[in-house]
Amino acid sequence: MQHAYLIEGHWIARCPPSVYYIPDFITKEEEEYLTNNVYAAPKPKWTQLSNRRLQNWGGLPHPKGMVCEELPQWLQKYAKTIAELGTFEDKIPNHVLVNEYKAGQGIMPHEDGNLFYPTVSTISLGSHTLLDFYYHLQDHSSQENEHIQSLTSFEDRYFMSLLLQPRSLVLVQSDMYKLHLHGIAERTEDHITESVSNLDFCPGVNLGDVLKRGTRISLTIRYVPKVLKVKLMLGKKR
Repeated sequence: MQHAYLIEGHWIARCPPSVYYIPDFITKEEEEYLTNNVYAAPKPKWTQLSNRRLQNWGGLPHPKGMVCEELPQWLQKYAKTIAELGTFEDKIPNHVLVNEYKAGQGIMPHEDGNLFYPTVSTISLGSHTLLDFYYHLQDHSSQENEHIQSLTSFEDRYFMSLLLQPRSLVLVQSDMYKLHLHGIAERTEDHITESVSNLDFCPGVNLGDVLKRGTRISLTIRYVPKVLKVKLMLGKKR
């Protein structure tokens, strides 16, 4: 892995602030290494949902605070490397959500919320996807709200996508994190149109291309500010 990235050169100007996209952030060997570790996790580590399955590492985020668990070494390495980019200030990410998406699976438009530092970083493994963005119904100026409140469906509120290629890293901050929803449509192929804001950063992909999805694993690496320091006192005498 190359460590000395200047993320300013990866800023996506064709969307609200701020998004950075780095293709080939990891090598094919690292992709295989991470994939093998994901599938080597014990079966109870997986949570099966209706449209995907996931693993939770680092603890369970909660409004009252997260009881921290140490990240495994294979995730610590990448949490520290992403921290070196400076996107979490002086913090090292302490939480990783692993999602497995089969072709045709996705996730409804949602926000990550204020349990996390307002930056999300994601490494993609195995397959591409399109990450779609939608106007939120709140937290805009009154003039914007008047227009946005009139948009009743997610289809109407859609305004752009990011193409996330295998081995890439995407960083979402500021307004793009706080003011908009993001999701992944449930389909087996993606048509590349002018709504893909980071196309200039995606080698080998052109307008009009149709990309067939395979199985994708996403590593969503974040920092949870509110944590609980809990010590287990085993065998303590009363």
